[in-house]
Amino acid sequence: MRLIDRIIQCRAPFIVENCVNHRHTRVSGAMDAAADLERCPIRYVLDDELISLCADLAYSNGTTIMGCADLIRVPAESIWVEWCNKPWRHALSRNGLKYDTDGDSPVGHYGMLIRASSDGQRGVMRAFWCVGDRDLDVHASATQACFYLDEAAPELPDEPGVLRVTASAMDPEGILGRCFHFEFEDSWARYYRQAAPLASQEKEILHQSIGVVALAVPVLLAFFLLLTTRAGLPQRQSQLQRLNRDRLQRGRAPLAEHIEVSAPLLPPYREAQVEAAAAGARRHPRLHHVRGHLVRRNDRLIWRVPHLRGRSHEGVLKSRTVEWRFDAGKAQRGERSSRGSTP
Repeated sequence: MRLIDRIIQCRAPFIVENCVNHRHTRVSGAMDAAADLERCPIRYVLDDELISLCADLAYSNGTTIMGCADLIRVPAESIWVEWCNKPWRHALSRNGLKYDTDGDSPVGHYGMLIRASSDGQRGVMRAFWCVGDRDLDVHASATQACFYLDEAAPELPDEPGVLRVTASAMDPEGILGRCFHFEFEDSWARYYRQAAPLASQEKEILHQSIGVVALAVPVLLAFFLLLTTRAGLPQRQSQLQRLNRDRLQRGRAPLAEHIEVSAPLLPPYREAQVEAAAAGARRHPRLHHVRGHLVRRNDRLIWRVPHLRGRSHEGVLKSRTVEWRFDAGKAQRGERSSRGSTP
């Protein structure tokens, strides 16, 4: 079952126990997002190839996603995006990133619920994921990411009880350090103010908690970037009417309508095994993965596809350049407004 359906049908409140005084507190979990997700007008489900493409694009060398911030828009005021965990984790590992959350598993799904301004440039993202078949295996992040794609994240005044951090230490030259700050969701903020009375303790917990959100943000922005290209992305509306009629007749909850999004046709690149060199033969370069390289030129985004380099006796390596085009007028306006700030 998809994560969106797991959350909408979740009926288990999330209760945490203070290890010191053993007091139980209810905090915001998957169950509390069910109503918002059920009302969400746009729900995207990304296939495995597309989430791998978005991860490769987000963590390419060359121009960063920050260099394309003027082209990125969240396409609705409320939107859901989800994908399978396994290909995403594999793509992160391929690009030299470690995805590590306590108790997490490569199986299951990951998703983001985004609330955005009408122009799609500002808003809040919160992460959700599942690791098993029970309601208690569906999790919501304790932190949320606030974004400002039209400008640098503002220096917000200190508010009593509100702790915020930027991701500049994690991503000093990229979009996280410039356009995002992270904070606890309100119920989690109240809980940690009681559980960690020292400000230094609370800040350390916040820094540890943002990782599960921060790794997904550039990947999600890469997806929104591909949506705005002239060619767009292949999309297919789910057809659940007959299935849902059968489910309702059996007394089961209907599944949520969504849009299935797949990757555009790209040159193939895949991993292969290297045979051991024969004794006494000249050694060939070790087979290794080469990250993609991204270049922004006005209304064009040019991407050198990630590929394998080295000797391989299995499969044929094909690596070519992919080019995406955007509306020229919007790209030129964005270039003028961001001139001097693009890395």
